[in-house]
Amino acid sequence: MWDNPRQLNGLALVVLLAAVAMFAWGAVAWAVRQPVFALRQVVIEGRLVRANPAHIQAVIREELRGTFFTLRLPEARASLQRVPWVKRVELRRQWPGRLQVMLVEHEPLARWTEGALVGTEGEVFSADFAGDLPQLAGPEGSAALVATRFREFGAALASRALAIAELTLSPRGGWELRTAGKAPLTIELGRNEAGERLSRFVLYYGRTVAALARAGTGTEYVDLRYRNGFAMRMPGFKEKPVRKAG
Repeated sequence: MWDNPRQLNGLALVVLLAAVAMFAWGAVAWAVRQPVFALRQVVIEGRLVRANPAHIQAVIREELRGTFFTLRLPEARASLQRVPWVKRVELRRQWPGRLQVMLVEHEPLARWTEGALVGTEGEVFSADFAGDLPQLAGPEGSAALVATRFREFGAALASRALAIAELTLSPRGGWELRTAGKAPLTIELGRNEAGERLSRFVLYYGRTVAALARAGTGTEYVDLRYRNGFAMRMPGFKEKPVRKAG
C-alpha cells in the first residue's frame, strides 16, 4: 500500500475527513453549551390545586441543568414527576431560549393501603391529604381494579342514597364493602358475580334493610353470597324460641 500513491491519497483523505468531523463535533459540542443558548424563560402551565409551586420552581432551578440544546428532557421530566401531586409532565423547547412545562396533577379518589392515595385513573401515589376520602385496600398491583369496582359499586348504591366508605379486595379475590354514615352497613359480596349480587341487593333493599330501618330495626351486616337471596344480621336481635307442641 505504501508504494501505491492512489491508496495513500485515499487513506489521507479518510484521515482528513475524520479529523474534520471530530473538529466539527467538538466545535458544536462546545457551542451548544455556551451561555448564549441558555434557557432564559421557563413557563409553567396547568391547573395546579395541590402541588406546591415553590417546590416546582426549586426543582426547575436546581435540577434542570443544561442549555436549550443540552437539557435532557427525560431526566428533567423525572425530576418534576417526583414533586408531590404531580402526575404527568410534558416539556417542550421553544426557540430561542424558552422551556414550556405542562403539568397535570393527581386527582385523589380514595386512600390506599400503607398511607398512600389512589387517583381517579387507578394510579397509586404518595402525598399529604387531610380531607375525608374512602378507604380502598387490596393486594399489591390491584389498585386500578379496586378503583374501577369502587366506581361501579358506588353507582349501584347511589340509587339507594348509599355511599361507600371502605372497599376491600381480599387476597383470594373476595369483595367486601362498608357504607358511609352513622349506621354503616357491611356488605359481603364474595368472589363471583359481585356486581350482579349487589344489583340484586339494591333491587330488594327497600323491602328489606330499609323496611326494617323504618320499623326501628337496624342492619349491620349483609351476606350476598347466596344463590337466590342474602342473609342479614341485626345488632341486638334475638330470635324468639320456638315453643314445642305439648
